[in-house]
Order: sequence, then C-alpha cells, then structure tokens
Amino acid sequence: MRVVVLGAGIVGAACARELARAGLAVTVLDRGGPAAATTAHGEGNVLVSDKGPGPELELARMSRRLWEEALAEAAGRSDADRVEWDPKGGIVVATTDAGARGLEEFAAGQRAAGVTVETLDAPGLAAAEPQVTRDFALAVHYPEDAQVQPVGAAAFLLGDALRAGAGLRTGVEVLGAVTRGGRITAVRTSAGTVEGDVFVNAAGPWSGAVAERLGAPVDVRPRRGEVLVTTPQPPTVFHKVYDADYVGAVGSGAEELQASAVVESTRAGTILLGSSRRRVGFDDRIRPEVLSVIAGKALRLFPRLAGVPVMRAYGGFRPYVPDHLPVIGPDPRLPGLWHATGHEGAGIGLSVGTGRVLADLLLGREPEIDAGPFRVDRPAVLFEGDDQ
Repeated sequence: MRVVVLGAGIVGAACARELARAGLAVTVLDRGGPAAATTAHGEGNVLVSDKGPGPELELARMSRRLWEEALAEAAGRSDADRVEWDPKGGIVVATTDAGARGLEEFAAGQRAAGVTVETLDAPGLAAAEPQVTRDFALAVHYPEDAQVQPVGAAAFLLGDALRAGAGLRTGVEVLGAVTRGGRITAVRTSAGTVEGDVFVNAAGPWSGAVAERLGAPVDVRPRRGEVLVTTPQPPTVFHKVYDADYVGAVGSGAEELQASAVVESTRAGTILLGSSRRRVGFDDRIRPEVLSVIAGKALRLFPRLAGVPVMRAYGGFRPYVPDHLPVIGPDPRLPGLWHATGHEGAGIGLSVGTGRVLADLLLGREPEIDAGPFRVDRPAVLFEGDDQ
C-alpha cells in the first residue's frame, strides 16, 4: 500500500513513522521543510494536566507512554538526545479563590480518571519552585507532565520513518486531487502529480485549506499563539508552571485574545513565557500589546523575573477545531483520504498517539483507545464552506 502523508510537521512525522515501520510505502510531502512551521513555533508540551476526563486525555496518556517507549528504543542515538526529553512535571497555581475552586474540581475529575495529582501546601510549593509567588490559593503538582524540544522531536520521528524506508519531498505544495471512481488516487502538486492509495492530511493549521482543495472540506482553522523568550538564566524554574486560567484559555472558542501565565525553562537556560490564543486567520504580525499581557501574567506567577531581559518573541499558528478534539481517521466523503490534524497547541504531545491510532485504523487493527470521538464525520468538523 502506498501512503502519501501531506505535511512534515510533528504529526505528519509521527504518522509516517508508524506507517513506514508497519511496512507500508510512505512518501511525505511538505510545501516548506520538515518541522518548519507550527512545530517550530511551539513550546514542546507533553501534557496531561490541561486535559479533563475524556478522549483527549486518553490520547494524551497513551502518547506520553509511547514517547518514553520510542526514546527508550532509540537510547544512545544522537537524534534521540536532541529530543531533550524532560519529564519534569507540571505545577498549576490558582491565584484567586475562584480559580482554586475551579482547579480543585478539575483535579478531582482527573484523579478519578487515573491521573496522578498531588496537592501542594505552601512549604511544598516553595520547595518545588523557590521563586514562584507565595500569594496563591491552591497549587497542584502533575508529575506526568513532560517537555521536549519540538523540532528535535519531529526530526527524531521523521528520521525513524526514513530509516524504515519512507521518502521525503519538500517544496511541494498540494493543489488538488485526482479521483477515479469517487476515490482519490493522486494529488496534483506544484511539482507534478503524486500517486498513492491513501493520502493523510496532516497539514496542521493549513489542513482546512488542503482538505478544501482536495474536495472534502473540514473545519480546521488557524489559532495564533505567542511566546516570549528570556536570555539564559541560572536555574530558576524547575517545572512547567502555569496559572489555573490556562485550562480555560485552551478550552475557549472565543476569537478575542485569551491569555494566561505559562512559565518554564529550557535545557539551554532560557525561560519561555506564554501563552496567548487568538483567532486572527493567518495574520502573522507580532502584537506588542499581546506580548505585554503575556509578560504581565507571567510576572504575577514569578515576580522575580521582572528584571530578566527578554531576547526575542515568536508566534505560530495552531490547528483549531471548534470542539477542541483532534481529527483522526478516514474521510467518508472521499475514500482514500484520511485526516490527522486539529490538535491545536497539543500536537507535540499527542503526535505519537495520533500516529498509532491512525495506523491501527488504516491497518484494520483495534486501537488501544476509542477512536470514535476523533472521527471526521462529526458535526464540529464537517462543513459546507463558511468564513474560513
């Protein structure tokens, strides 16, 4: 079976890895370069802490395990080291009584779903994060949260796919579909026609446009986020630390700015300050007023960062779906077309699980988790054209 994966970001790389390792003939196409778009503009989150009980949490926990298995299998390889896997855990801090009530309820639901959740008292929070604010109402520790270097992680997955025989073609833009008997048999591209038996739409925020070009529109839209990066610092932040408002921002569908404090360090010593979410189409302008909001919220969690220089800011687009669930599986309107997209800001963490679920479905195996909630033909995904 010939499979053409449309997109060489981390989700496309994960799908290509699973399919190539299963013995399929895989070709990956990307109009730019590997991991050059959304993947390169993320924070590398591998989180369970921001997902309530339900299908996305199940996918996140499965992916978390698969990340460790993949890296253990590749132990000692230089590309595995470049993933910069850091199972440092996350800490969620509520700075208001209302936030504490919401966090307590959210954490209780996660505990019931099997997530490890530990409540921290004031001494416990101070020991875990010496520089975090002492003005808080509730703090919760999630030891399962982890972080990777996103480009390194995508390169690792794509490298595995190439070692298993996959091919990669860059600078190739998908323009349309070639169909025969109601089935997609090839894609027309800027570099000619590429034939295949199965085509996987893994184009991230551009998946909606790609699907429309192929004749099977899906409601996947860009949602923009920005991050500030400080100069390298001495050890300052030891977990992924974020305000309890972050979960609400993730789940919001509002077009206007949604911002909450997210603070974490990298192996290089820089500190990442996030996060924002805005629905502005593909407008890639960095807005100073958005960066100001991000900085202000970060300082509420870590007041001692006030004098730390910021050396750069970056932003990127995330694939947003109105019901906040990924889209994984075959498109019933166009046989041969599959989708693996719609992860918004969780694509780094969910990538390997997505690749496994898609491969299981494609090969007729029973997925480890229920894939039904991710199906393409659900109301939040299918549409007949709107203001995208």
